[in-house]
Amino acid sequence: MVESDYLAAIRESYDSVAGAYAEVVKKPGELDPVSRAVLGAFAECVRVGGRGPVADLGCGPGHVTAHLVELGVPAFGIDLSARMVELARRAHPGVGFTVGSMTALPLPDDGLGGILAYYSTHHTPPESLPTVFAEFHRALAPGGQMMLAGHVGEHERRRPTHAYGGHPVSYESHRLPLERIAELVGRAGLVVTARLEQTVGEGGGSGSGGGRRVGTCLARKPERGA
Repeated sequence: MVESDYLAAIRESYDSVAGAYAEVVKKPGELDPVSRAVLGAFAECVRVGGRGPVADLGCGPGHVTAHLVELGVPAFGIDLSARMVELARRAHPGVGFTVGSMTALPLPDDGLGGILAYYSTHHTPPESLPTVFAEFHRALAPGGQMMLAGHVGEHERRRPTHAYGGHPVSYESHRLPLERIAELVGRAGLVVTARLEQTVGEGGGSGSGGGRRVGTCLARKPERGA
């Protein structure tokens, strides 16, 4: 299968910035109180459900994946960038990490208790998000939980040329309204249970800047027959 141009751009860009990214992006314990609380609430929902592990999709250097494990949730990470996965394995040897794409997850149907997409879907073109969210639905167990968090905006499209210490990048960033993201999640068959939009200060939820709009969407896969 030929890799989509946007996936190749994401993979190559994050291979390039991986080392700087791992140093710049804040660890979960350094995030703002609201972002920490929402991650904790997601972890508790997964623990209570007891339906299986969490896949941290677009896990980067594994900071958040390891945090979920510390919160008592079995978790593993998947990232498109082999360099990111290498750094994650080195930093967190007790946690599993693998290379893969959220457009075609290397996972069986109905096997996950949770999916976390933490600042990892905004590089996906809006027209490709239905494919991503359909994969989330497929891989989640009935009753499984999903949390998606990231940059939101008014259908903004950004094309940075350098990032994280001045390294060259070729990805695009798409900032949709949170309402639109929630709508697409619902169309994929997931039930949206909560939405939160906040403005983060310096570092904020992403560790990459100040005064940015951040949206969080919590959802679950319906039980069979529901």
